[in-house]
Amino acid sequence: MKTEQKIYTATGVLVVLLGGLWFAQKSAKDDAMAHSLTAASASLPSIKLPPDDADKVTKIEIHNASKGDVVLEKQGDAWRLTKPVDYPANQQNVKTLLDNLKEIRAKDSIDTGKSQYATYDLEDDKAVHVALYKDTTKAVDLYFGKSGTRGQMTRIADKDGVYVASGYSNYLYTREVKDWRDRDVMKFEDGNVISVGISNANGSFSFSKGSDDKWTGTFKSKPIPGFDPEKVKDMLRAYKALSADDFADPDKGPAETGLDKPAVVAFKMKDEGGVIKLNVGKEITGKGRYAEKEGSPTVFIVSTFVSDWAVAAESKFQKPEAIKDGGAGASGKGDAGAKKHP
Repeated sequence: MKTEQKIYTATGVLVVLLGGLWFAQKSAKDDAMAHSLTAASASLPSIKLPPDDADKVTKIEIHNASKGDVVLEKQGDAWRLTKPVDYPANQQNVKTLLDNLKEIRAKDSIDTGKSQYATYDLEDDKAVHVALYKDTTKAVDLYFGKSGTRGQMTRIADKDGVYVASGYSNYLYTREVKDWRDRDVMKFEDGNVISVGISNANGSFSFSKGSDDKWTGTFKSKPIPGFDPEKVKDMLRAYKALSADDFADPDKGPAETGLDKPAVVAFKMKDEGGVIKLNVGKEITGKGRYAEKEGSPTVFIVSTFVSDWAVAAESKFQKPEAIKDGGAGASGKGDAGAKKHP
């Protein structure tokens, strides 16, 4: 073998040997790192809500310095908001929060002491503090602070240290009080409505559905010129699953809300379905109007889109061409004040 060939062969063998050595060292390093990460992960505390415990939670406390305290308690099979007001809770929002707590995990440790609490807004007066109870035993007790690219900064009650958590959805814990309340005002099947009465400052309306399912309408006991039955269907769609946008200040009396002299919408159901009435009061600029379902003490705020039907003028129920031709009452304007519907 020529000297030049021997050199090439030796060089090739050396390259192979060095490659093998590098690969062996890399494998050992990767293996060591994997074991290190596994050990570090195993040392992190479990902060999630165990899935089997979700149905056993009986109380939820949320302290949010900027929005106040919220307390939810399970009564029977349903949740109830008990602070800052006593009211049926939004069941779906509570369920969503519990589902989220089952997904939260500690993925890294930032500090083992208290020195970084202020840095990450984990102090008692800044953090969102969430405590869950199973009867009198705490199932979860966590503080949530700042979040960033690394994740959600978290600390555990009665344990020093700052952890990075994954899975936390901030908006689920920082809702406005109104979003913890059940905002349903009324529900009905629009196909079950056989007549609707409206009484407001403009006068009284009466709408009836015939055996052919066609609607007729009168205003002040006279047929509405150019009546559009589709408008009644639109109105029913607006009211059949009515939810409040907000709730009135409990200190406001009937005179302040206009519910001492409301416009009234009354839906009569077929068979023994009875009558559902909604009283509609004064307008709140940019928000809607005060309203209450008869038989309930709660004063809601409903959107203008919905409440405008209650204070409508005759033109609201006319076809466009009838309004254009100057049909009777076409130029009338709505007004919240009215006598109660009989």
